[in-house]
Amino acid sequence: MSFEEEVKGLIEKGPGELEDPKWRFDAFENGEVLLGKKKGHLPAMGWNSWNAFGSGNTEALTKAMADKLTELGLDKLGYVYVVLDDGCYQPERQDGKIVNEEEKFPSGFRALADYLHAKGLKFGMYNDIGTNLCAGAAVGTCGHEKTDAASYVEWGVDFLKVDNCYYLWDNATFSDAANARYVYAPNIRGISLKGEALNVTLSAVKDGVLWGERAEKKDAYVTCIGTFDGTGPWASPVGERSGELRFEVEAPEDGTFELSVCYCTGKEEGVGAWLQVAVGEIGEAKLFFDGFLPETEGAEDFKESAPVKVELKKGKNVLRLMNHRRQENTLHSYAAMLEGLNEADPNGDVILSICEWGKTHPQNWGHKVGDSWRILNDITFQVGADGDPGRGAWTSDYTTSVTTQYNKAVIMDEFAGLDRGWNDPDMMMIGMDGLTPVMCKTHFTMWCMMNSPLMLGMDLRRMEKGDVLYNIVANKALIALNQDPLGIQAKRIFASKMTEESGKVGERADQTYVRDNERVDVLAKPLADGSIALSFLNLSQEKQAEECTVTVEQILAYVGGKMPAKECFEKAKCFDVTDLWTGENWINESGRFSASELEGCDNLTIRVTVHE
Repeated sequence: MSFEEEVKGLIEKGPGELEDPKWRFDAFENGEVLLGKKKGHLPAMGWNSWNAFGSGNTEALTKAMADKLTELGLDKLGYVYVVLDDGCYQPERQDGKIVNEEEKFPSGFRALADYLHAKGLKFGMYNDIGTNLCAGAAVGTCGHEKTDAASYVEWGVDFLKVDNCYYLWDNATFSDAANARYVYAPNIRGISLKGEALNVTLSAVKDGVLWGERAEKKDAYVTCIGTFDGTGPWASPVGERSGELRFEVEAPEDGTFELSVCYCTGKEEGVGAWLQVAVGEIGEAKLFFDGFLPETEGAEDFKESAPVKVELKKGKNVLRLMNHRRQENTLHSYAAMLEGLNEADPNGDVILSICEWGKTHPQNWGHKVGDSWRILNDITFQVGADGDPGRGAWTSDYTTSVTTQYNKAVIMDEFAGLDRGWNDPDMMMIGMDGLTPVMCKTHFTMWCMMNSPLMLGMDLRRMEKGDVLYNIVANKALIALNQDPLGIQAKRIFASKMTEESGKVGERADQTYVRDNERVDVLAKPLADGSIALSFLNLSQEKQAEECTVTVEQILAYVGGKMPAKECFEKAKCFDVTDLWTGENWINESGRFSASELEGCDNLTIRVTVHE
């Protein structure tokens, strides 16, 4: 079978039925993981090839990076995963399997894994839930999950990063934009319900109620019933990222009724053809329809659907018209790889790094199968090559900067934890052109405080022991925050500017999405020994002379419930304080912690311990 025939077959088959409610949107927050996913992993640390070499990485370069990790002693600090990103496979499958690109990786992946394992390092690889990899190779895992998982186990893979390009069930990067038909409901003008003692026609605009934050009422119909695309930085990650059209229906008695929907379909962001119909609130609903409605001529050509049988209870019922397939399908696709890994090695423990760029808001569902989930598109599109360090940025209008990634991840702390997994604002750009040493220092601080995976992305041959870059990434005190066994992401407890672009003013610093970088943030991170890490971060590129102060009371109000020794901290008369970048120590007797005269892009990060 040709690749084209295979893809055609996958499209004809579709994303499949999700008969078990555990895969559904309504089960996302039930606290359960799927397929025996192992909990308790701290954020992964290591090196990934993409920012340094793009798809030009080779076996020789990978070995050089591994040698440099051990030469610098970074492995002893926790940097143990060496991850091959895109560009390592042949462009097509051989006998149905993924195989090494022979010129770049002549010894094969098992030999490379053996080389890394012999040095005490761990081996990571890359693939995609779509039909192709992002660089184009026609070797995505879609439809091949079990075969590929068996290969990864055979090769001794310890870490797997799985991307989202060419994904058939969404308009992902390089996919057909018309695939949005899978992830949005049709435009809906109204519904009718018929049965014994019940015959009603309801208007979507006049009688319907919008739930969540995505659906919109137009003059005569409701549109955008689905889930926000979270790839870019424009929408907050906090709150309901999906929307539904709901009707409250009064049934005279228990019974089965026929539901017809006045609809029209589309194939673009906001208007699709896939509809889900359920009755009941989240957590107690029963699903009655989940699939395509027949296409209409256009987005304004409304027609009546064939009747769908729904069951109503006597009294008030919540009838939900929705489409949560953007999240459900993506969860199911990543779960297919975990299922394959489990089958290939039931006792294995491969770290699964979900890389769908925040598109489907994986903070809601990623914990069910993954160890971390990317929160946005790439942190840089100016990747390097052998001899070219590539380029990063402190700020940008899109995702390609330190601050864009930070601004979103910093208010996502409640989605992370040892029992869930970690928000991933992408590989670090330390050592790339475009970032000063001060920027790199604060970049590293942010990632450590937020329990982000610490993946170095530079050509490590540009670093020597004791130089500026080394002293940043080898800071044991900062690494200890990231790897603290309590496993709590820092919470922002103060922001000197709280106004969103929309003009709304948030009441809480840990929930308000702020993109204006002319500010100072204060983060608080509870630690296993009862101490607190505080980080004062100047996001502005200009010096901030104004003093920022947080108090013990303020710290306790935000993170007291997560502190192992809250009462001791609350009653303390004085505190030992350590600057984690300079090593300076002092005693604080006021219970007020301050920073002022912070240089542009700089930070003050301290560890506060009750004085014995």
